[in-house]
Amino acid sequence: MRPPDTAQAMFIEFSRSAHLHVRTFPRPGPPTMVRAVEPQSDNKRESIRIMPQWVEACGTGDVEQEEAIRFDHQGRTFCIFRSPEDDFYCTDGLCTHEKVHLADGLVMDHSIECPKHSGVFDYRTGEAMRMPVCINLKTYAAKVEDDRVFIEI
Repeated sequence: MRPPDTAQAMFIEFSRSAHLHVRTFPRPGPPTMVRAVEPQSDNKRESIRIMPQWVEACGTGDVEQEEAIRFDHQGRTFCIFRSPEDDFYCTDGLCTHEKVHLADGLVMDHSIECPKHSGVFDYRTGEAMRMPVCINLKTYAAKVEDDRVFIEI
């Protein structure tokens, strides 16, 4: 068996005999999570879910209206936006077309324009709105507490 690469998800199972078995399954894109399961007395298995968590990203004063800032966390890049209505939004920080940092792009009218090829996304929904981008951005919930912006990842 060949070792898993970044395009495979890994699942770990504990058998009844307490041996550790590692199986890999082909999956597009990078692995998203490791799932551990252990047997129960009636031969059914129960999954352990990895719950999203709220992470402090920045202060409300760090982002001007109709502006974006870059936020890096655990090897991932996010983009935090402040709308004209003072609402905060969060998306993946890299363009889905060429993996360019979106925080360097133009923010206007609830959209972000990629600085490399001028593709446009709606930062509220992640929708790809203008070519060459055709894959939507992933969006994340954002909230404000005590003048601090948190994102749910």
